[in-house]
Amino acid sequence: MSEILIVEDEAVIRRSLRRLLERHGYAISEAGSVEEALTLGLSGFDLIISDLRLPGAEGNALIEPAGEVPVLIMTSYASVRSAVASMQQGAVDYIAKPFDHQEMVILVQRILDERQRARAHAQLKSELGEVYPVSGMIGRCPAMQAVFARIHKVAPTDTSVLILGESGTGKELVARALHENSQRKNAPIIAVNCAAIPENLVESELFGHERGAFTGAVGTHKGLVEAADGGTLFLDEIGELPLEAQARLLRVLQEGEIRRIGSTATRKVNIRLLAATHRDLRALVELGRFRGDLYYRLNVMEIHLPPLRDRGDDITDLADQLLTKMCKRLNRPPLAFAPPALDAIRAYTWPGNVRELENSIERAVILADHDTIGAESLAIPQSSRPTPPGTVGAASSDELSLDDYFRNFVREHEASLTETEIAKRLGISRKTLWERRQRLGVPRRKEKS
Repeated sequence: MSEILIVEDEAVIRRSLRRLLERHGYAISEAGSVEEALTLGLSGFDLIISDLRLPGAEGNALIEPAGEVPVLIMTSYASVRSAVASMQQGAVDYIAKPFDHQEMVILVQRILDERQRARAHAQLKSELGEVYPVSGMIGRCPAMQAVFARIHKVAPTDTSVLILGESGTGKELVARALHENSQRKNAPIIAVNCAAIPENLVESELFGHERGAFTGAVGTHKGLVEAADGGTLFLDEIGELPLEAQARLLRVLQEGEIRRIGSTATRKVNIRLLAATHRDLRALVELGRFRGDLYYRLNVMEIHLPPLRDRGDDITDLADQLLTKMCKRLNRPPLAFAPPALDAIRAYTWPGNVRELENSIERAVILADHDTIGAESLAIPQSSRPTPPGTVGAASSDELSLDDYFRNFVREHEASLTETEIAKRLGISRKTLWERRQRLGVPRRKEKS
């Protein structure tokens, strides 16, 4: 039951307001002045309703000692000036006398509901801060603790950060954690997957274009770099960015300006750049597929995310957390893993990392008929290791499904072909190639330098 303190020097009004609020289930205490109210201990109440004009100090004098307890000011002087003054001093709201009873009840309920939500949010934030050190990320292994420490150190700066790790390890979570713990947290973070944008549209999407700049440019388009002005630009899979777009991006980093395609005018932008890749950018520089000057501009600070197979007991913590999340999202009652399921989770190497684990658990929750999830529901391959690239000839192409053929073809050729070349060989777009990789859990293998 919410406890409300009424501070009003007129006994008739005080009693009337008390009866009104008690009928609606609130516990009421009374005081006739600020001095009397202070003797009651303000922190024990959920709401203070005070008249502005009181003998001695005015009702506004309660706002500061009330601390986090909201103070609703009543006054018969229904002027804008007194309302503004009360709100500027920290009153939660203002109501003029004589007030409608229903209006008062609705206002009181709204204030108490908002306070309850704020308390719940603060409690959740505190719990998340204890369990998940950085923006929902969990990890007790030394490698993840090093990641959290690096995030806390570099986040408050405007330094460019290169986030390295296999597909599905949570590189975007790191980027968002860096943004949320930076001075730019109230500005937007624009996340762009470079591999998911068709190569002929990358420059237009990133840097914008003017009307008539090329066929199909029927209007002016503001690029994503410009949209991130004042905030953070996160370029995922930056290793897939074409060389022409790399040159434009370098100018953004060096000069803090962009020029839309088809425009002669430059525009100033103020962004913090975060980039991520699972590829070896240094090796790409040596192969002439990535600009060396851009690489050195990006590689001011690195954060390495370990693959899931190297995170020890973190995998079971993650599995439990993802299971709880999936049950809530899919409107299912709480479920638990059977011991064989946990054994299977620990034994598998998870080439798709956290993303693959999440997809496997989502499927298991949908299929679950009991309150526990068995190993068979997870559909984890019996082999604990993914098929090496050199074993694709074990079965003929006629015996393979389309998905198996895709997996085998990509694994056999990704060391020697670029993403664009693989997509052309398969007869699909680069965006479709990327989407199918994610769906089938076929991340790019890290190139050796």
